[in-house]
Amino acid sequence: MDTTMVLIGIGFGALVISLLAFFLLRGKKETETAPAPQPTPQVDVEKEIRRAEEEALKLVREAQEKAERLLKEADEKAQRIISQAKEEAERIRKEAEERKKEIKELEEGLHSKERQLERKWEIVERREEEIYRREKEVREFERQVEARRKEILELEEKLAKEQEEIKKLKEQEMLELQRIASLTVEEAREELLKKVEEEARLEAVKLMKKIEEEAREKAELEAKRIITTAVQRISPQIAINYTTTAVELPSNEFKGRIIGREGRNIRTFELLTGVDLIIDDTPDVVTISSFDPLRREIAKEALERLIEDGRIHPARIEEIVDEVKKEMDEKIRKMGEETVFELGLHDINPGLYYYIGKLYFRTSYSQNVLLHSKEVAHLAGLMAEELGLDAKLARRAGLLHDIGKAVSHELGGSHTDIGVELCKKYGEPDAVINAIKAHHEEEPVRYPEVALVCAADALSAARPGARRETLEAYLKRLEKLEEIVKSFEGVANAYAVQAGREVRVIVNPEEISDEQAFMLSKEIAKKIEEEMEYPGQIKVVVIRELRHVEYAK
Repeated sequence: MDTTMVLIGIGFGALVISLLAFFLLRGKKETETAPAPQPTPQVDVEKEIRRAEEEALKLVREAQEKAERLLKEADEKAQRIISQAKEEAERIRKEAEERKKEIKELEEGLHSKERQLERKWEIVERREEEIYRREKEVREFERQVEARRKEILELEEKLAKEQEEIKKLKEQEMLELQRIASLTVEEAREELLKKVEEEARLEAVKLMKKIEEEAREKAELEAKRIITTAVQRISPQIAINYTTTAVELPSNEFKGRIIGREGRNIRTFELLTGVDLIIDDTPDVVTISSFDPLRREIAKEALERLIEDGRIHPARIEEIVDEVKKEMDEKIRKMGEETVFELGLHDINPGLYYYIGKLYFRTSYSQNVLLHSKEVAHLAGLMAEELGLDAKLARRAGLLHDIGKAVSHELGGSHTDIGVELCKKYGEPDAVINAIKAHHEEEPVRYPEVALVCAADALSAARPGARRETLEAYLKRLEKLEEIVKSFEGVANAYAVQAGREVRVIVNPEEISDEQAFMLSKEIAKKIEEEMEYPGQIKVVVIRELRHVEYAK
């Protein structure tokens, strides 16, 4: 409005100046062009001046009236525009508030649905894990049944051959006995069977013992040399992941802030991270509980950042957790890349880096799967170098033999099947596929490097301290081991030593001969293989001792 008045004032002033200039110029021109003035009376001049002044004043008044009218119209128009603008602003503000309220209600409904989906997803995950465990038990039972069936068929064939040989020997011996002695048929039959059985048993045992000792000496010497060379050149660090992680607090007041009003903060945190927060009487400590090491790591990092930031509320918790998850994905991928370059496998598809790094957050019998895979890769590669095989292929197969464990808990199903699908998707060679299947005996070994991977896998798993088991399971395994040994005739006592990796069997020397003791060790080892599950191997030592005691008086 002030600007309008200034403009009107300037226009009015310009109009007045223009009128005065016009009259002055007109008067001057009339003076210049007019003929020589005639003497006029003084009265006419004054009258003209008054008349000019009156006209000028009239024009000025008209200009002022016009300016006032224009100013009034501009002011009224400005008032109308301002009023309309205020009404429009009020209408827009009300619409914005209603829209904001609708958006807030939609967000609350969306968060509620997200929480319901999270809960349903956790239920589905638990059901998938249970189904996978049951499928694994069924497959293991089928494998054992198939192995038993093959053993029975082999024994039946062997028994049929031995019976045929015994029948022929029996006929020959019968003819000889009838020729040189006057024995009855029944007596000759008993004598012949007894003699043939004893001789065949002794000869078979002696020959078997000799061949086995020679093969064992050569095989053990070469195997020990290769294994010791490989073990001397590798020294990995094995990290044991527990199910809980402790986070230190600056003070106990943070416990209340973490819980939040009516528990909103802690519920939001647990829902977003998938862990359980344990807040107890322990001073300045909060415990994160979860069976998933990756979730625990994400929760630990997010909680530490929230404590450092100090702003703990649901929106900030969601922001920090999303940020940590993105950083963790990048960290996992980088960890996989570093592992690949550490083993010299530069041609592995980068798409596998994330899955390799994710193995660090998976455990098998409390053994870190990534460190186990690296250990298998190193051992297989070193043994391949000693034997003149493709060391790079052995390391590659060793690193990827358990790659399916990175996602098997998420998709369900056997980790070998998932590992095969992943490696085929990223163009891995057939030897790697064979290693994934063969190290669980799901298909025969087709490459010598794969055989080394299977051996390295067994070495890494059976190494003392690599895997842990509960005390109850450990004691039951030892009890079952001793129970199996004591079920054989002639066994006086049995002792499980070396944490169940060796069993010492004491036999009665009057009932068991040296040859029978040798066969007894074979039978015990075979029965242990059939009826027990154990890491590594169990050494069976049969001790036959005969003591004679006399006292000098």
